[in-house]
Amino acid sequence: MKFENILEETDGCGWFQILIITLLCVPRVILPFNFLLHNFIAAVPAHHCALDDAGVIRNLTQEQRLTVSVPVEEDGTPSSCKMFLEPQFHLLINPNDSDLVKVPCQNGWVYDNSTFKSTIATEWDLVCNRTAMNKVTATIFFVGVMMGAIAFGTLSDKFGRKPMLLVSYILSIVFGFSCAFSNSYTMFIVMRFLTGFGLTGISIISTVLSVEWVDIKHRALIGISGSLAWSVGNIMLAGIAYQVNDWRLLMIAVSVPLSLAIVTWWWLPESARWLIANGEVEKAHLYLQKCAYFNNKKDFLSKIKPEDLSNVVVVDKSNKTYSYLDLVRTPKMRRLALLTGIVWYGVASTYYGISLNITGFGLSVYLTHFIFSAIEIPAKIIVYFCLDTFGRKLCQASTLLLAGTCIAINMFVPKGQWHLRTIVAVLGKGLSEASFTTVILHTTEIYPTVVRQNGLGYTNFMARLGVSIAPLIILLEEVWKPLPEVIICCVSILSGLVAFLLPETHNVRLPETIEDIEKTSDHQAKDIPLQEDRTTQQTT
Repeated sequence: MKFENILEETDGCGWFQILIITLLCVPRVILPFNFLLHNFIAAVPAHHCALDDAGVIRNLTQEQRLTVSVPVEEDGTPSSCKMFLEPQFHLLINPNDSDLVKVPCQNGWVYDNSTFKSTIATEWDLVCNRTAMNKVTATIFFVGVMMGAIAFGTLSDKFGRKPMLLVSYILSIVFGFSCAFSNSYTMFIVMRFLTGFGLTGISIISTVLSVEWVDIKHRALIGISGSLAWSVGNIMLAGIAYQVNDWRLLMIAVSVPLSLAIVTWWWLPESARWLIANGEVEKAHLYLQKCAYFNNKKDFLSKIKPEDLSNVVVVDKSNKTYSYLDLVRTPKMRRLALLTGIVWYGVASTYYGISLNITGFGLSVYLTHFIFSAIEIPAKIIVYFCLDTFGRKLCQASTLLLAGTCIAINMFVPKGQWHLRTIVAVLGKGLSEASFTTVILHTTEIYPTVVRQNGLGYTNFMARLGVSIAPLIILLEEVWKPLPEVIICCVSILSGLVAFLLPETHNVRLPETIEDIEKTSDHQAKDIPLQEDRTTQQTT
């Protein structure tokens, strides 16, 4: 008997599974509060050099003071980073004199606080020649996420899904509040790194835990449900950031809800698959009893004994500890690791390359973020039906290829046609989120139970590597304006082509061991019909 048969006997998607998904939706709603927070806490509002109030300039109007002190850009707005060394009073009469000596701001900056009361850019003056440092803030956070993926992937396969999820909750709260009370930029980026490290556990463990508790035919539904929770949180972030426009208060506002996740953690079960694979059949049997009780399948309790579960997942009896090295020890696992790593890198680079660049569309950052978030919901609903109709592989490849095509189209749309640019960008954002939703489910189904968290940890590492580089790619617009879009477009299309090489997992039983991967010619054994499996078991 396979584990899927046991889930079928206990109702593979009953009230017990609904409870698990509901409890895990709480932290998944909170996740985007931090992952896309950079758009608001590190925003650079309109600014110009601070003016010297001494002398005759004090008697001029504000407009006249700007005229004699700050040069104008080609669009007629005051320069953000340059000023005149001395007041140029003749510009009040002849404003077209452009042959004047300009110097960097001498007395700091004055910021437009109409949109943001304060950001880390305004508090620590991360503007002008230090704009790159402002972009690096997002990179530091995602480097923390990248390191956390490696750590939590290993630890949750070794110590279990549930205990490491609690560790992730606690670390995220502690370091999230520490960010809000940072007294220097150095302290802030260190705390953001550690916050990213802690949040990663929520991201990868919640996905695996939910998928491991449902049967084959409901895996897509569960995957989409968790992903929709992310989109809801993303939409909520736009409203929270609009209401709380002080960056320190905003950090507190997005950290407090994690305390609710700790409360919900107490009702979560451990993964029965993981318990059986690690020889803890008594605990697995206890959780399966609870599952049967909740799902009104009490007759199951008399059919399965703890000792029967020992044969459900056949693993190495020598108490082998699996690690990331097991992802590359054998030929087919090595090929899977290479392909999934490339696809995850491309998916994350595309999604965050679009999500972290929400200016230039003629709308406020709050409205743009809201629209970019709202499009995710219909995109995920559509991809849900496509996953079971066309399969995981085709959905994965096509969404990446189409997202890259949208980016390419926008490179040729004039800046003045912001309506069209916004429509194309929103479509590309929806496709990139659909690809992210698909890759999480697809990868969870590809890797075997004994290294599933290691596999998710590794692929999340590759994803966050792409995300960490994305803000730096955006800086390349200083070299050539369309260069960031060209790079992200190419990455999206290339990773979409690689996705065609992945195995199909639609209606395929989850592999339990590395041997399950290596013994098949197509990386995954086709699912044996449950009725046939029961007949075989009765015969033997």
